[in-house]
Amino acid sequence: MNIQNQLPHWADFQAANRFRRAIREFNSTPIPEEDIEALLGEALYAPSSGNLQPYELHWVRTPALKKLIAEACNGQKAAASAAELIVVVASPAIARKTAATQLAHIDSSSTLAEKSKDYHRRHIAKFLKILGIGGLPIWAQVLSIAAMIRPTLSLLPIGHIGSRHWAARNAVFASQTVMLAAAAKEIDSCPMEGFSATKVAKLLGLPRGSVILLVIALGYRNGDARIEERWRRPMNDVVISH
Repeated sequence: MNIQNQLPHWADFQAANRFRRAIREFNSTPIPEEDIEALLGEALYAPSSGNLQPYELHWVRTPALKKLIAEACNGQKAAASAAELIVVVASPAIARKTAATQLAHIDSSSTLAEKSKDYHRRHIAKFLKILGIGGLPIWAQVLSIAAMIRPTLSLLPIGHIGSRHWAARNAVFASQTVMLAAAAKEIDSCPMEGFSATKVAKLLGLPRGSVILLVIALGYRNGDARIEERWRRPMNDVVISH
């Protein structure tokens, strides 16, 4: 028997992964509220550095606010026709808040062994030090010079810019999980980077230092939505074996 036939999760994943397309025009069918709650709930299981989950998923539900957010997306059809909009926001401040909550959970846990508790405390303390002292603006200049010599250092979460980039990179995992979870429910999506971050931040009342990674449009594809043959780089061009 083909081993693939014994792996139903793989088949389900392939189906959801290949169903997912960037749909730019949706029909007027509403998405059940419980479906949105379910796929956002799955996004909570996305991985993140130190389990600090430095992001928020803003579900824009008020029709008037949704209209204004869509307008801030530069007139994109996906935004204007979406049944729901999810704004993905990240920041080091969210990570610090998560760290405090996680430490409280660790201290109160009756199931974690002391060895595990000590490990997590040390791990969180390391990240907080990086996001604290290492997040000062002065380090951005130091890192910029160091990265000119060693480009691999450019992605370190050092300095106010580096720490925001770090938070945004972590939010990518949650964003993709939202879209794959939607696809598993045959809900279409479109990740949008073309928007006025200033306008969206003001509309949502986001604090200074927030990074708006994506606006994700959700809905059901219109009957005449453009679905073209999918092109990707060949595997031997993307995957480098060592």
